[in-house]
Amino acid sequence: MNKMKVLIICTGNTCRSQMAEGFLRSFDSGLEVFSAGTVAEGKVNPFAAKVMNEVDIDISIQTSDSVNLYLKDNFDYVITVCDGAKKICPVFTGNVKNRLHFGFEDPAAARGTEDEVLPVYRKVRDQIKETFNEFYKQIR
Repeated sequence: MNKMKVLIICTGNTCRSQMAEGFLRSFDSGLEVFSAGTVAEGKVNPFAAKVMNEVDIDISIQTSDSVNLYLKDNFDYVITVCDGAKKICPVFTGNVKNRLHFGFEDPAAARGTEDEVLPVYRKVRDQIKETFNEFYKQIR
């Protein structure tokens, strides 16, 4: 059986898509999981990495890549996790079996001290975990 391939897209590919990629990888190492951004910023957000470390998932080594790298690839699922990416998601010329959208607030938009913004990252992290856990149960 071929490995199931999943691509998760958001705008900057620094927070939400990175967390979702980390969770899916933690649920099943047999999945091929990638994340990308419509305007990839090239790095993982340090606060996103910090709150994922709190649940024993290291996303700091993941890369922030442009969605353009994946346009010709085949995927079982392409999932957008922000409304901006959903609106401008490019046309995939590869075979995409399922397109889904799970919208989450952007924790990078939170302003203030680290102690003020980390709760926002944790809330979004927990929402992503719950949503992608339900998604994983459905595809397995």
